[in-house]
Amino acid sequence: MKVQRAKKNIFAELGLKDAEGMLMKAQLAVEITKIMRRRKLTQVKAAELMGIPQPKLSELLRGRFRAISEAKMMACLTRLGASVSIVVKYKNETRNEHQLSAY
Repeated sequence: MKVQRAKKNIFAELGLKDAEGMLMKAQLAVEITKIMRRRKLTQVKAAELMGIPQPKLSELLRGRFRAISEAKMMACLTRLGASVSIVVKYKNETRNEHQLSAY
């Protein structure tokens, strides 16, 4: 089996609908995971803090996040104590990069 690293967006390379949205959700899920690890939160405690059911958090952490919106995921990050920033840059001014960070 040959493995090749994705160039920019694995979801786009796989031909999935809403590839940009899926990439953003994956990035948000990574940030939620980082906070949970840093704070040593269980899924039960993290779900309670975020205001979502633990099974939904479990699905999100396993990459099954189609049923949750980007806005809800950002709200979850905020409830975990993060400050969420979105930076929009126009194609003609940069290399079309989107930045997402949670502090």
